[in-house]
Amino acid sequence: MSDKPYRSFSKAVSWRCTAFLDTLFLSFLITGKLKLALSISSAEIITKIGLYYVHERIWNKFTFGKASKK
Repeated sequence: MSDKPYRSFSKAVSWRCTAFLDTLFLSFLITGKLKLALSISSAEIITKIGLYYVHERIWNKFTFGKASKK
C-alpha cells in the first residue's frame, strides 16, 4: 500500500512548519536580528515543501523498509 499524493503533501507542509520554527530560532541565534531571521525562514519554506514532496513521492515507489500486509 502506498501513500496518496495529498498525504505526502500534508506531511511536507506539517514538517516545514516544524522546520520553519527551527530555522527561525537558529537564524535568530546566529544573526541576532528577528527581521533577518524571518526572511531567511520564509524564503526556504516554499522551496523545501516542494523538495520534500518530490522526495516523499520517490521514496513511496520503493518497498525498502515497508512491512507487507498479510
